This record gives sequence, C-alpha cells and structure tokens, in this order.
Amino acid sequence: MCSRYEAPTPNQLITAFGVAPEQPVETALWPGYAGPFIRTAQDVDPEGEARSPIEALAGLFGLLPFWAKDTKLARRTFNARTETVAEKPSFRAAWKNAQHCIIPATAIYEPDWRSGKAIPTRISRVDGELMGIAGLWERWVSATGEVVHSYTMLTVNADEHPLMRNYHKATDEKRMVVILPNGVHQDWLRAPAEQSMAFLRQYPAERLQASAEAPSRKP
Repeated sequence: MCSRYEAPTPNQLITAFGVAPEQPVETALWPGYAGPFIRTAQDVDPEGEARSPIEALAGLFGLLPFWAKDTKLARRTFNARTETVAEKPSFRAAWKNAQHCIIPATAIYEPDWRSGKAIPTRISRVDGELMGIAGLWERWVSATGEVVHSYTMLTVNADEHPLMRNYHKATDEKRMVVILPNGVHQDWLRAPAEQSMAFLRQYPAERLQASAEAPSRKP
C-alpha cells in the first residue's frame, strides 16, 4: 500500500520517458494531489497515426470512476489490489478496458513500525533510476463539465518479500506497489486486459534501497 510518493520533475520525466505533462503537477504526492502519469497516446492525426506512442498527463492520485460524485473519492482509491481489481466498482471499468498507465516516481514512502512507532521510510531504486509503477487511469467529468484525469497504483501481496514485508503494522497484510522493469514499460501500456495479470509481480528486493526519514526538528 502506498499513500505517499515523490514524483519526478519535468526534466527527469523527459530524460526517462521523452514526455512530460503540460499541466502543473506536484512532486510530493498524497491522495487527491495532482501528479504525472504516462499512457499510450490517445490523440491521432488525420491519417490515424499517433503523434507520439506515449503521452504524459496530470491526474489526481486516486481513481475517479464515472459515477464518482466528487473528487473526494480519490482519498480512498489511490491503490488497487490486484486480487480484487477486476470486481471492485471503483476499478473494474478501467481494468476491463485495459486503461493501463505508468506512474513515475523517484521514491515511495512506507511506515516502519518495528520500533513501535511509525517511522516514515523512503524506498527507491538502487540504481537511482525512476520507478515505473503499474497503474490504471480514468477520465471523469464533473457536474460542471470539467474533465479530470486520475490514476491508481496496482499492488500485490508482500508478506514474503525480503524488504517490503518490514513495513506497516505487524497485524496488517504486507503490500507493495507493482514496479515495472524498464524493459516492459511499452508492453504494459499496450497489453490487452486478458494479459494484464502477467505483469503484476514483486520487484526484486536487491534492486531497492530503504532509508528512514530524519525526524523534523521543532522550531
């Protein structure tokens, strides 16, 4: 489960993916905040050719299905369990339609409770490259006609993962977001719904590093 993460800067996005959203986004992300996500290009020219194979958009961190009454739902739909994503009302349409996206991140944060207190811990790739987190995107239209894009991160069980099993409370199930290997980014974005599950795997622990966040000092 991930409710806090760091998004890359536009320059980092362009370096890694060749695209960046035109709209402003946050770099410190919480549910309901606007962050960047990447999907296959939806805009085509008169000949039917995509101007670019992928595009980056700004969207709310937390999926908004068509039936959402307002954007507050994003506070509860920022993660989607792979075991139930096909059935949950919030996610099943995006899953059925294979609305795959990549959520770029420089790091994610998880709470370490092993000391008895929740210590925010920053988790990133050992090689320093961006994480490409597998997600689903959606397009929602408000009562006033405003179009809002949104996304959710897909998660898998991590009870036996050498690193991610250390986070969250001892009584809670351990979860982790699906971090895609660089070589399958394009495959994930183009995959049909019936092939989606093949991509949803744990990321190797030896390719991740964790460091406790320093406590803030009182002024």
